[in-house]
Amino acid sequence: MEQAGGRMPAMQIAHCRMPRSLVIRLAVACAAIVVLSGLPTVAGQAPPPQGAVFPGQDWVRVERPEAIGYSSARLEALRAWLGSIDTTAMLVSVGGRSLFEYGDLSRLSYLASVRKSVLAIVYGKYVENGTIPLRRTLKEMDFTDVGGLMPQELEATVEDVITARSGVYHPASNAGDDTASAPPRGSQHPGTYQLYNNWDFNMAGAIFEKLTGRDIYDALESDLARPIGMQDFDRARQRKSGDSTRSNYMAYHMWLSTRDMARVGLLMLRHGEWSGKQVASRDWTARISSLVTPLNEMNPPRHRALGSGARWGYGCMWWVWDAPNSPGPFKGAFTGMGAGGQYITVLPELDMVVAHKTDLDQPPVYAASTKRRRAVTLQEYDAALRMLIAAKCPGGRCEGGV
Repeated sequence: MEQAGGRMPAMQIAHCRMPRSLVIRLAVACAAIVVLSGLPTVAGQAPPPQGAVFPGQDWVRVERPEAIGYSSARLEALRAWLGSIDTTAMLVSVGGRSLFEYGDLSRLSYLASVRKSVLAIVYGKYVENGTIPLRRTLKEMDFTDVGGLMPQELEATVEDVITARSGVYHPASNAGDDTASAPPRGSQHPGTYQLYNNWDFNMAGAIFEKLTGRDIYDALESDLARPIGMQDFDRARQRKSGDSTRSNYMAYHMWLSTRDMARVGLLMLRHGEWSGKQVASRDWTARISSLVTPLNEMNPPRHRALGSGARWGYGCMWWVWDAPNSPGPFKGAFTGMGAGGQYITVLPELDMVVAHKTDLDQPPVYAASTKRRRAVTLQEYDAALRMLIAAKCPGGRCEGGV
């Protein structure tokens, strides 16, 4: 397959495993598009808008929301909602400009599991140039862990690891995942069963460092923070942690500001392009934000519940909206999610990015006891997203400020 700009063929990138039925549907769609256009492309990925806007030293702000079809009054209602929950900061960009800002956008705080989505972007160029072969197994890379890994577990590939389908249920060095609901070790063949497991994600970091010979945080700075002009990135703040008696592989925690998280989201919205430069390839950004595990295959089964209104399946270290028969503002949406209320959400239908932070080091807004940590639940964040979507005026025409 044709390569562009020295990037690897799309066939290699497509190794993030998808269910067979979805692969067939995507293959048919891709084939149809290629036949019609005569050009290699990724299904559902439109080019960036003509004259796309990117922040320079700072974000360009929308002075009057009504000018781009949003209600100031409804955005103020959103502001009141955020003030009633534990949100510490939020930035919403539309068309590459800042539409809505809340809290201290420059404060560095803990990303929790959004670190995984950031690492997925950094992986890109190393997958493309062959440094990280997605089909390589743990055995071939000579990995083991405390107490050893089972022969079947050693057959897990890089691809299985970054899609949370490794079938390895060894304890992770850090908490905050679904390991307590894991099946018995050795019961699931690699690539067949999704489980949100920090062992996988920490292994993804170890694989990156072993195969590239680079420290994750050095790569984060040179390959992402600098190219997209992060305003607040501090290499010294980034650090790993974990319990080495449980696992050899530490969690690569990250600290970013809200406005820099929004830059990460905008890069993904623009398919890896930043001010005319391809920081990450279109094929790779499309692949990591595409559905691998649909909602009805998520594990444990509580992730399949529809009562909350959230329909997030899983891709390659990004959560992906899975409601193919319900077109609307969430069509094509994907998000990074972290404990306590850390989010980078991309809504392509609205040309929108939402960066939301909850600084876990600050006290909660309302505390019945001092033991409760500051946190915004998925349901509370979802309510904020729905209010934001509802702030768009009917037909894009606002009358009377509402």
